[in-house]
Amino acid sequence: MVIVHDPRCADYGSSLRPEQPARVTRSAAHLRAAHPDWTWQLPPAAVPDEILLLAHTPAHLKRLGQPRDFDADTPFLPNIPDHARQAVAAALTAADLALAGRQAFSLMRPPGHHATSSQAMGFCYLNQIAIAALSARTRGLARVAVWDFDAHHGNGTEAILHRREGLLFSSVHQYPGYPGTGTVSFDNCRNWPVAPRTPRTQHLAALRESLDAVIAFQPGLVLVSAGFDAYARDPITAMTLETEDFATLGRWLRESGLPAAAILEGGYSDDLPLLIDAFLSAWQKIPPAA
Repeated sequence: MVIVHDPRCADYGSSLRPEQPARVTRSAAHLRAAHPDWTWQLPPAAVPDEILLLAHTPAHLKRLGQPRDFDADTPFLPNIPDHARQAVAAALTAADLALAGRQAFSLMRPPGHHATSSQAMGFCYLNQIAIAALSARTRGLARVAVWDFDAHHGNGTEAILHRREGLLFSSVHQYPGYPGTGTVSFDNCRNWPVAPRTPRTQHLAALRESLDAVIAFQPGLVLVSAGFDAYARDPITAMTLETEDFATLGRWLRESGLPAAAILEGGYSDDLPLLIDAFLSAWQKIPPAA
C-alpha cells in the first residue's frame, strides 16, 4: 500500500471545525505505527493550471485566491489555494500509482467532492477526484469510474463528470442530508440515496449495487471518494455503518480486480484512523491493527 501524504496539509484550519487538522495527523500517526511496511510518498510540489482547468473555470481558480469566505462551511484560509492544489497533486499521484499496478490512498485535506466547476463549498475547494478522472481520460484511458461512498452526495463530482464520455459516477449517500442532491440517476450518474438510520444491511446492499455498476462499466481505473462519515458514530451524519463494514468495502474493491486509487473525503469521528485502517487493510488483505 502506498500512502500519498504531505504533512503540511495539516497546517491550516481549526479544531473547532469538523474538517480539522487532527483528521490527517491522527490517521497518519496510526497508519505509520500499525503498518511500518507501507510506503509513504509526497505528492509533487505543483499542479499546472491546465490540469485544474479540466474541471474548473478560470474564474474559479482566480476566486480561490480572494480573501473572503465561500460559505459558512468553506472559509477563506491562509494558503488555502496551495493546500487545495496539493490535494489535487496527491490524487493525481495516487491515480498514476494505480495505473502502474499499485494500491494507493491519498491521505490529504481539504476534501474535494462538493466543489463544482465554479464554486467551493462543503469544506471543498478543488475537486481532486474529478480532475484525476478527467486527466486519466485525456491521457487515453477509455473508461474511468468514480465510486463515492461518502455519506454526503458528491454533487460537484457529479456536475463536473455529467455527460462526459468514458466516465461513470456512482454514489451512495444519506438523503435527506447535505447537500440535498443525488436523489435520482441519469445519464452516466448513478445514485443510491439512503435514508438516515437505514439498517446496515440495507445500506451495504446499496453499496454493493453501486460497486456492481462500476464493475459492469469495465473501467480501466476506479477512483474512490473514500468518505468515512457513514460511520454510526460520526458527529455530523445519521448513518449506521460499523468499522467492519468499511473493511467489507475494501474487500469488495480488492475482489473486483480493478486498478484503483482511493482519496480521503469526509469522516469526522475520532475513530477515523481505525476506519481508514479497516478499509485499506481489507483492500490489501491483511488484518487491521487493533
